[in-house]
Amino acid sequence: MIAEPSFLFFIFSCLYFFLPIYLANMTPPLVARAPFLRNFNTPVDFGLKLRNHYLFGDHKTWRGVICAIIVGTVAVLVQGWLESNFKIFQKISLVDYGNFNLFSLGFLMSAGAMAGDLGAAFIKRRIGLKPGQSFMPWDQTNYVIGSFIFLQPYVHFGWVIWTILFVSTFFLHLLINRWGYMLGLHKAKW
Repeated sequence: MIAEPSFLFFIFSCLYFFLPIYLANMTPPLVARAPFLRNFNTPVDFGLKLRNHYLFGDHKTWRGVICAIIVGTVAVLVQGWLESNFKIFQKISLVDYGNFNLFSLGFLMSAGAMAGDLGAAFIKRRIGLKPGQSFMPWDQTNYVIGSFIFLQPYVHFGWVIWTILFVSTFFLHLLINRWGYMLGLHKAKW
C-alpha cells in the first residue's frame, strides 16, 4: 500500500513549484550591483510622475524586471528537465511540467511576480511611502498576489495551494530579508 503524502510534503511541493518566483523576486536587488548591466538601469516608469511622485520609483528598473523574468524562466526550464529525468522530482512536482509550455509558464510566473512588486510600489508612492520603507504585509506578499493573477487562469490551483503559498511566503520573506540584512545584502531588516 502506498502512503498518502504528508501535509508537510505538500507544503514543500508548493514551495518547490514557487521556487522560480522566489528566485525572480530576489534577482532585481542582486543584479543592481552588477556593473556590466548598468546600461539597463532605466526606470520602468521612465521618470513619469503622478501628483509629484514617481509612478514606481527610480529603483524599479528594466534591468531588474528583465533579469527577473530570465532567471524565473530558466528556473522553470530546469524544473521541467528535472521532472522529466528524475523520478524524485516527479514526486515533488506539484504540476506535470510536460503539460505546460515551459517558456510560457516561466514567463507568467516571473512577470506576475514583477507585476505584483510594481503594483505594491505604485501604491506605496501614492500613499507617500519612500522606496525601502516598510509596507507590511504587502512587501512580503505582493509577488504572490501578482503571480496568482497571472498564473491562476493557466494552472487552475485551488484556494488551499494559494493560501499555503501566501502564508508561507510571508514568513519565508521575513526570514530571508533578516539574513540578507545581517549579511549586508539588504537595507531592510524585515
